Amino acid sequence: MIEYLPLERDIETKAVLKKLAIAERALGTLRGVASKVPNEDILVNTLFLQEAKASSEIENIVTTHDEIFKAQLEIGHNLAAKEVENYSHALREGFSIVKEQQLLTTNTVCTIQKRLENNNAGLRRQSGTTLKNISGEVVYTPPQDYDEIVCLMSNLEKFINDTDLSDLNPLVKMAVIHHQFESIHPFYDGNGRTGRIINILYLVLTGLLDTPVLYLSGYIIDTKKQYYDLLQKVRDERDWEEWILYILTGVILTSQETVLLIEKIIALMQDYKHSIRDRFHKMYSQDLINNLFKYPYTKIDFLEQALGVHRQTAAKYLNSLANEGFLSKVSLGKSNYYLNTKLIEILKSR
Repeated sequence: MIEYLPLERDIETKAVLKKLAIAERALGTLRGVASKVPNEDILVNTLFLQEAKASSEIENIVTTHDEIFKAQLEIGHNLAAKEVENYSHALREGFSIVKEQQLLTTNTVCTIQKRLENNNAGLRRQSGTTLKNISGEVVYTPPQDYDEIVCLMSNLEKFINDTDLSDLNPLVKMAVIHHQFESIHPFYDGNGRTGRIINILYLVLTGLLDTPVLYLSGYIIDTKKQYYDLLQKVRDERDWEEWILYILTGVILTSQETVLLIEKIIALMQDYKHSIRDRFHKMYSQDLINNLFKYPYTKIDFLEQALGVHRQTAAKYLNSLANEGFLSKVSLGKSNYYLNTKLIEILKSR
């Protein structure tokens, strides 16, 4: 039986509060470092794809960076890469809605899941959904009745958006929201990936982050068994402390990793900025640099649109940069695409 929110007990234990202070500092540092990037699209675009890859991998949808970036260029037909790209689109659409509405509603959650799964199934209406372990044993049976699912989602929506309903710290609240959503398991498919998107959107909604740059999926991949064990332990024993500490540890470690990642990207951007400005003074612009870092794999069309230049000019710019080693040129049929290989190495290092 799923409890309705807010919980009728104090879950902010001494251990939780101690870990919480560290998590808030780590997240604050990340927010500050992210604000130094000159164009938010650079981080949003590259980290979206990082998260999409990792979150999909948890669901055994495995692909490579190369296949994902090719899908972004609309070349290649790798099915897993297309699913990862769907995730990226769902995340971006959810971010846009939350920024505009300053709410995270059930409708938005359904929109995200629809984009992920490419279907209109919506909330579960048929019974029979169970969660099984690797051995095929049923470990959890989520609510089966459609009306109960609707009521639980309505309650969760209110808990997310009504700040007067609970005085829990937002990071603790995020842990509760994630557990509640995964336990409701409202959809036939895509619950795990949708739930992980809700995490990041909630951090943006509460103002803890300005842009969606903290993604826990890499941490969950590294601790997958613990993640599922603790989800179930809360259901079986109502033991929230371990689960919350697990999520807060994820926030700390992921914040620290992402700070290092962003600092490397900023350093490389500065290097490219100064070197390209010195060697190609006439074609240099900040918009050019932004484009090279927004799209690890870029093409003439992207640069043409970003800079508002003729196609021949965009091609000349990219070829000049490739000749000087800033990009790697790859021919595919009659067209070419260009790789920012140094940026790709940074992204692959996660």
